[in-house]
Amino acid sequence: MKQFAVIGLGRFGSSVARTLARMGYDVLAVDTNEERVNAITDEVTYAVCVDAMDEQALKSLGLRNFDVVIVAIGQEVQSSILVTVMLKEMGVPRVVAKAVTELHGKVLQRVGADMVVFPERDMGVRVAHALVSKNILDQINLSPDYSIVELMAPPEFVGKTLQESAMRREYGVTVLAIRRGEEIIISPGARQVINEGDILVALGRNEKLRTLGG
Repeated sequence: MKQFAVIGLGRFGSSVARTLARMGYDVLAVDTNEERVNAITDEVTYAVCVDAMDEQALKSLGLRNFDVVIVAIGQEVQSSILVTVMLKEMGVPRVVAKAVTELHGKVLQRVGADMVVFPERDMGVRVAHALVSKNILDQINLSPDYSIVELMAPPEFVGKTLQESAMRREYGVTVLAIRRGEEIIISPGARQVINEGDILVALGRNEKLRTLGG
């Protein structure tokens, strides 16, 4: 089973650590702040109070034996870059680092981060989409042009089959699944009827999805 370590237990780091732990993975949570460590102790496999800038202390955690280490250090850009460098030098196979700005992200990539995430920016994008599209509940951007969205079934489609809704023909949008209460209908067929309250998981071009989302 994969083992994860999260360094930095601010809002983003603690959220990632808790989510991975709930999914059943081994999670080591690390922070210099004792309060943050204590707050998460009961929810993860291990939680330790360590200064990640102390190379010896970092090595003592055995991080190179972990599959993925997430560097979620907050606004201290220098610390996040140096910790990323140290982890790669230790031989950690996959380092995922949180970036605050585009420039910070570029530096993290240059020093060896395998993946850079921009939680504030990405959350901002999601919030903006949610504000302008009243029916779009969530959005995963696959590229600048294409996304997967969760969309409340538009009233004009209720009672129609997917074929009759002409979503694919007129909008170029493919419905990958339908969430109906607790039930999930995967790869629904053309004759699948859309009910009121259904949530459609749809793939398509962003401007077409926005049209559907109202």
